[in-house]
This record gives sequence, C-alpha cells and structure tokens, in this order.
Amino acid sequence: MTPRLDFKAAAPAAYQAMLALETKVRSFGLDGRMVELVKIRASQINGCAFCLHMHTADARAMGEREERLYLLDGWRESPLYSASERAALAWTEALTRLADTRAPDADYEALAAHFTPEEQVQLTLLIVAINGWNRLAVGFRSVHPMRRADAA
Repeated sequence: MTPRLDFKAAAPAAYQAMLALETKVRSFGLDGRMVELVKIRASQINGCAFCLHMHTADARAMGEREERLYLLDGWRESPLYSASERAALAWTEALTRLADTRAPDADYEALAAHFTPEEQVQLTLLIVAINGWNRLAVGFRSVHPMRRADAA
C-alpha cells in the first residue's frame, strides 16, 4: 500500500482539532480496556489497519487478553464480554454502520441500561472520534508501523 497524503503535515490545524477531540475523549474516565475494544471494533468494521495496529497494542499494554482481541469480531457469539461491553460494542456497530442500522432502539436501550446519560454522550463521542481517525487513515492510506523484515 502506498500512502496518499500525510494529513498531519498537509493540514496541521485540522490535525490539531482532531487531537483536541481525542484528548477530551481520553479525559472522560470511561473504562480504558472498554475504550480500546470500541476503537478496535470500529476499526475492524472500517478496515483501518493503522488504527487496528495501534489500538490492539494499546489494549495489550492495559492487560487485555489475546483471546478477547482475537474474538472481538465475533463478540456476539462469545461469553468473554460483559453486559456493559456488549452494550458499548452494539452501540459502536450501530453508529459505525449508521446508514444501514439507523441506530436501533434495542441498541440504545441496552446502552441506557448500562451507562448514565453523560456516559452515553461520552461513548458516542468516542465512537465519533475513532470513526474520524479511521476515515483519515484509510482515506489517505496511512501505513502502520512495522519492522522492515515484516514488509512484503
């Protein structure tokens, strides 16, 4: 894959605006491992290798188990995820695939059962942010870090 554009260099003020949103999202106090699961799941849906590389590494650094990372794409069929994680993941999928899902009531009801109104907004902004990063990285073909020996 050939990178198209270094969006950070091309539009530093726009990049700083995205970083400001990311900084704010990180300050919300949502469970860190759940935050990484949400970022990974949205990045799986969007096919963002750059963000998958980053957020799986971040999740591992927080102590996330490999098995839960491997099975994340099949979270609905696995008992490894808590009820609140399931609600967050369903909401992530609903908003990431908004054109198809229209944010179903059932997904919102599950979210509301596990998160306060403030946390619902915070989680939604987290999903907005990761989808934005995914679109920048995929659109401009950002390449994840790798060892030279691993390159094809």
